[in-house]
Amino acid sequence: MNLIKTGIDGLIILEPKVFGDNRGWFYESYSKRTLEEFGITADFVQDNRSYSSQKGTLRGLHCQKNPDAQAKLLTCTRGKIFDVAVDIRECSPTYLKWYGIELSEDNKKQFFIPRGFLHGFVTLTPDVEVLYKADAFYSPENDRSVCYHDPDIGVEWPVENPVISDKDAAAPLLKNSDIHFKY
Repeated sequence: MNLIKTGIDGLIILEPKVFGDNRGWFYESYSKRTLEEFGITADFVQDNRSYSSQKGTLRGLHCQKNPDAQAKLLTCTRGKIFDVAVDIRECSPTYLKWYGIELSEDNKKQFFIPRGFLHGFVTLTPDVEVLYKADAFYSPENDRSVCYHDPDIGVEWPVENPVISDKDAAAPLLKNSDIHFKY
């Protein structure tokens, strides 16, 4: 597995070594030992899957606030997404900077997002499945959303009129939220 740095502390892309032949392919999708060698010590406790039927479906920007903040390890197992993480760790040198990457069933890349980040993605194809590991259990009382087009963040989404949930449509700007992480 190859590690690719993003320029934002803790935000990492993992590129698996894929072994293929005339029968298909094989790759190691998770190895606690390998992640620890890369400095990722998250103890994943929950796997989540999402399915989006329509191209242009946007999910985000989401996080869980403390004490139930989550680190995530994401991959797209069907279709293609533009995945985004936003550094919201106050005093971070990259505070409010975002990073976007295309994840797909073809490139098999994984995106590690540490605690203290907002996360969201938009589907670039129909019929998309995303799988991600989280290092904390889902906590409804600490689940938060931030407006996906918050001008203070300025994510450049590759779609014009995304399909969004009522929850995401009502999400506040970050400056009006109760989310606070320290670097």
